[in-house]
Amino acid sequence: MKIELLYFDGCPSWEEGLKNLEAALKEEGVTSSVDRIKVNDDDEANHLKFLGSPSFRVDQQDLWHEERDTYSLSCRIYSTPDGIKGWPTVEMLRTRLRSFVG
Repeated sequence: MKIELLYFDGCPSWEEGLKNLEAALKEEGVTSSVDRIKVNDDDEANHLKFLGSPSFRVDQQDLWHEERDTYSLSCRIYSTPDGIKGWPTVEMLRTRLRSFVG
């Protein structure tokens, strides 16, 4: 299983997103490491189909996929039980990861 976290420098949310992702992986018993992919500019964002920072992918599939015409360096928001945040909760990540585990 290939797990990636896509982010850009200056994003205030990616580190908290990484912590939650690592906690979710541990709770689900997944031992795969997380590849951090730093997106440097809009051209790279377009090439990677970067949906905003932080983005979470498993086997090249974004856990919160959406179709867009353009991609750019931007922050991403998630609708959590505690309101809009810059990262998903551990439980939200666990729920999405379960479709790839087992």
